[in-house]
Amino acid sequence: MLGVRALRTFSSLVAQSSSRVSNNVLRTTTNSLARTYATQFAPSAKDQPKATSLDVDTNVFKTYKPVSPGIRHLRRPINDHIYEGRPVRLLTASLRKHGGRNSHGRITVRFRGGGHKRRVRLIDFVRTEPGEYDVIRIEYDPGRSAHIALIQARDPKAEGKTKWKYILATEGMRPGDVVQSFRMGMPDDTGVLRARTIRPGNVLPIRSIPTGTVIHCVSLSPTGKALLVRSAGSFAQVVHHEESGRYSHVRLQSGEIRKVLQDCCATIGRVSNLNWKGRKIGKAGRNRWLGWRPRVRGVAMNAKDHPHGGGRGKSKSNKHPVSVWGWATKGKRTRKPGPKGPKNSNKMVIRERPRGKEKRTGGS
Repeated sequence: MLGVRALRTFSSLVAQSSSRVSNNVLRTTTNSLARTYATQFAPSAKDQPKATSLDVDTNVFKTYKPVSPGIRHLRRPINDHIYEGRPVRLLTASLRKHGGRNSHGRITVRFRGGGHKRRVRLIDFVRTEPGEYDVIRIEYDPGRSAHIALIQARDPKAEGKTKWKYILATEGMRPGDVVQSFRMGMPDDTGVLRARTIRPGNVLPIRSIPTGTVIHCVSLSPTGKALLVRSAGSFAQVVHHEESGRYSHVRLQSGEIRKVLQDCCATIGRVSNLNWKGRKIGKAGRNRWLGWRPRVRGVAMNAKDHPHGGGRGKSKSNKHPVSVWGWATKGKRTRKPGPKGPKNSNKMVIRERPRGKEKRTGGS
């Protein structure tokens, strides 16, 4: 009997110890899982921006705490690399405002006036001087959507506007970069051509740019300044070089493909400030600071001021949508460029920009 009792006592002790061990393991596992879940939902560091909306990337746009209605919807691109000081006085000019009026005092551009005082930044869109230029800083330009870069010539003999220049900044350009202009000539070595010339910010003749390269600041004359693709985030692409050696095909931002003389020049890369279109003004007063006056609807005017005006109530009386001068506005084509247009209207256009169904389906 003693042996049986001892055996039962021993078995009960073993069961209790095993249950304690299993409970300890379960508690340890539960605690580890709890600690794991807790770290997943732990608050982030103070220096990390918190997402306020699923469709807004807080690493790209800066939003504000809605302490007033004017900044509730305000959204600006984050550009920490922008220089916060004043521009170079030598490379600026005074801007006289006209409020949208011509030399006779008549309004030719409506809804303009007021705005903050500005100075025009003189941008070098020709870039004929060869040699290496160092990028000193990236600046904000109140007169355009893209950022500008202040560059300095390495030539010790250069002075004034020959030494200092403003150019359009390419996407990713930072202080310390080196840019060059090969408008007056190209190096003979092919290896040097690939390694030194096809870089963002460099200016080259279109004949020397490989197909598929992203470009901007495209000129339409071999000796003229850059006219096309200059707004923020825009770019063009070299599609084809003709065998005759006279023209190259360039696809513009709108999808239009046109001929450009191969002796014309373009800048490698994409225009800076890519997120400019994603900004939100936030309030009407900020638009006034930019020089825009309120845009009045036609149905809110008198009959003598607009074709939609007059009447007792808000109605345009089944009239077709027209401008203040009576021109059809919605869906009416006013220009037929390229092959479908009048004779010699624009012989350089090979393919028009996509419209309607072609644009909606993604065709080009």
